[in-house]
Amino acid sequence: MLTVVALKALVIWVGILVLAVANGVLRESVFVPGLGTPAALLLSGLLLSALIIGVAYFSLPWLQISRPVGLCVVGVGWLALTLVFEFSFGLWQGKSWSELLEAYTFKGGNIWPVVLAATVLAPYIAAKLRGRV
Repeated sequence: MLTVVALKALVIWVGILVLAVANGVLRESVFVPGLGTPAALLLSGLLLSALIIGVAYFSLPWLQISRPVGLCVVGVGWLALTLVFEFSFGLWQGKSWSELLEAYTFKGGNIWPVVLAATVLAPYIAAKLRGRV
């Protein structure tokens, strides 16, 4: 049962990854030119956080998890996958560690840590919204 839930959680996270990439494209092609970088980063971060929570909300019945510990495990798993992806992709692009860690500083409208908090808490928030916890 655990492996089925883990596989489902991975599939959901891949969907979140696709939405995150689309959000980045939207940010760079529409939000930055129209609003400037600080506002674009803020809007993009809020939008991605909402999308992640929305995905968790709609996928919760498929996951079939209602216990808080299971929800927390999924959220931590999504966070771990996100961090591994972000750092691996950034290093692959030739970015330095200081460049990668700058995303965690709230500089210039960047709210990446808020997005990460939304990621880890999304399954639990979704369960609360559905009245399952």
